[in-house]
Amino acid sequence: MKYYLGVDAGGSKTYAMIANEQGQVIGVGRGGNGNHQKNREQAEDNLRQAVSEALMASGLTKDQLEYSWFGMAGADREADFRILRPIISRLSLPRTEISCDTWNALRSGTEEKYGVVLICGSGVNCAGKNPKGATYQCGGFGYRFGDFGGGYDLSVEVFRSVLRADDGRGSKTVLTERLTQLLGYSNVSELREDYLDHFRELPAHIAELLFQAAEEGDQVAAGLLIKQGDELGLAAAATIRQLAMKEDSFDIVLAGSLLTKGDRSGIIRHAIEQRVKQSAPNGTLRILSREPVVGSVVLAMESSGMHVNHEVLDRLSLEKVPNKIS
Repeated sequence: MKYYLGVDAGGSKTYAMIANEQGQVIGVGRGGNGNHQKNREQAEDNLRQAVSEALMASGLTKDQLEYSWFGMAGADREADFRILRPIISRLSLPRTEISCDTWNALRSGTEEKYGVVLICGSGVNCAGKNPKGATYQCGGFGYRFGDFGGGYDLSVEVFRSVLRADDGRGSKTVLTERLTQLLGYSNVSELREDYLDHFRELPAHIAELLFQAAEEGDQVAAGLLIKQGDELGLAAAATIRQLAMKEDSFDIVLAGSLLTKGDRSGIIRHAIEQRVKQSAPNGTLRILSREPVVGSVVLAMESSGMHVNHEVLDRLSLEKVPNKIS
């Protein structure tokens, strides 16, 4: 029997999963931040913890692993890989591969080996692979480098919208009352003065206010979510053009918490669809329902030469990755 390790390392949590060649999950592990760009030493410790827990739960030794795939947040450029290769090497696993976490999210969300993935969580990213195997990444480097959105950017937009509504430059919005309440201020003036005086950082969870407000008909909130979807759609359309996929049939996987959990009313999703339908009339939007770590296991299997059929994928998908490992 052959065994495979998949790891999904993000900015807040790291999951590890070990499965056999039949797709039966025999061990899982969890750690915190796995993004070296946030904290290199912490990321290495959390990777080690997640992998160790998965190995312990499986009863295997490292030498029994056929192949390991690491999907890593922040693994975008050669400069990142120069940092990540030694970190993964110190885990002393037999055969390993490192990639950006966009690729395991894509592979987890489609039964094909190609397609496009849009990620909208704390930040945003877009990547694609065409049927010939060519790949392209559009964005993923933050607002200054052309991106828009994700939790932090949207939190800033909420903050700005409330201040602009207060001084008359923007439309009135229910976000005013909800933001001041959430942050513990009696009014916008008090909020403004405190943030000016103390240079406070905005918590990313402010973005969550947008969804309920938009569902209740608030035009300011709805406008921001539409803009988020439009920007994601632009990234997908650019990726599709670069990879010459307009005539292809493929899945466009929607991943990240703002798309899989936040966008209950489908405002972002509808805006994405409006943007991409001209670039990809045969593209199908699919909300990621499996844990991205499943894609890492599948990529480990395929990298070793194994063909992953529907039955194997279904078995992997049955395993619910726990929020807490006892």
